Amino acid sequence: MKAFFETLKNIFKIEDLRQRILYTLGILLIYRLGSFIVLPGIDPAQLGALKTQTADGIMGLLDMFSGGAFSNASIFALGIMPYISASIVVQLLGIAIPYFQRLQREGESGRRKINQITRYLTVIILVFQGPAYLANLHVQLPETAFALQGIYFTISSTIILIAGTMFIMWLGEKITDKGIGNGISLIIMIGIIARLPFALTAEFFSRFDELGGGLVMFLVELIILFVVFMFSILLVQGTRKIPVQYAKRIVGNKQYGGVRQYIPLKVNAAGVMPIIFAQALMFIPMMLSRFDTETTTGIAAAFSDFTGFWYNFTFAILIIAFTYFYTAITINPNQMAEDMKKNGGFIPGVKPGKKTVEFLDTVMSRITLPGSIFLALVAILPAFAMILGINNQFAQFFGGTSLLILVGVVLDTLQQVESHLLMRHYDGLMKTGRIKGKSGY
Repeated sequence: MKAFFETLKNIFKIEDLRQRILYTLGILLIYRLGSFIVLPGIDPAQLGALKTQTADGIMGLLDMFSGGAFSNASIFALGIMPYISASIVVQLLGIAIPYFQRLQREGESGRRKINQITRYLTVIILVFQGPAYLANLHVQLPETAFALQGIYFTISSTIILIAGTMFIMWLGEKITDKGIGNGISLIIMIGIIARLPFALTAEFFSRFDELGGGLVMFLVELIILFVVFMFSILLVQGTRKIPVQYAKRIVGNKQYGGVRQYIPLKVNAAGVMPIIFAQALMFIPMMLSRFDTETTTGIAAAFSDFTGFWYNFTFAILIIAFTYFYTAITINPNQMAEDMKKNGGFIPGVKPGKKTVEFLDTVMSRITLPGSIFLALVAILPAFAMILGINNQFAQFFGGTSLLILVGVVLDTLQQVESHLLMRHYDGLMKTGRIKGKSGY
């Protein structure tokens, strides 16, 4: 405990790190305050039906991703998910269209162009989602809740919703540039954490009321939750080490190489991005049906049932597919083989060049498969928790999207802080070894 407080003291000794942390907290505070600002023309006292609609199921999950802004009819109601959806489309275009492939190879200038295209696509998505959200408000809320009516209310509120999401994007970019990094992920995480105290309280009291089991059952649930949490950490941090032998080189009077090192290939190199991408796609059927889960039929109804077979089966398949997709973007066997060759390194028993590329690609495919399957299993655990009678709000933290995002983003953030500490010769957050986030090795 003494070492922990000493580390906290060291964090605030570093002026740059202290300013970045305070800046990040200030931006997150602005985001949380904005989630309570209700759209102009709507009576906040009459949002009861909307809060009931988002109490559980897929609507509750959507509300959690927006940090409660959806159920508050807030200016941030649509949250960051339209931007995530646009990012998915742009990254998929990078596989199929040569123009986007060329942009990806152009470095920083290409990245700026891709970000600009993503923003434009986000606005296009919002143009459709904004009126759909407002139509849902008219279905859920009584007419007396609206001080404004007609086309003027629709146009003005749609513009405000678009501006709200774009402002959230800007906040995320500021956290990435001037804060501690991972801006968009931190914004999603803070919205999830905001729901955790209410979920715990609801589950605690439900165990003494309708569900039964009392304090003992509640403690058992917390223990299971802790086990799933630790398993999620292992899933995010797990690696397989590939030995690399470096030949001896003599430069001037100094000798280099002649030692064996290891390349740690992560079991889940994609981190939490497959979860976020897959969840964004799972929201599409509900959004196309104007958020009204009670009157939807067919495919939209099947994909609006959070505990249904087709929802969870499709969700799991999407996670597995996106894990492979994002791993292919993150890990480049050709570049790794080229770097080893330049530095006089080789994998024992494998010829340099094409054979090394094939070996690395095979290893990544083999370790990504179990990693993606376990990731999918953890992601659909809340459905089983709900079936077993756990409160819907608390079940969303029983594995699933919420827990995996929390684990991944927290580890990444801690890694950012630790890198600042080690750079200035302070002890890291863990003396037993470096913290490894989704992007760390």
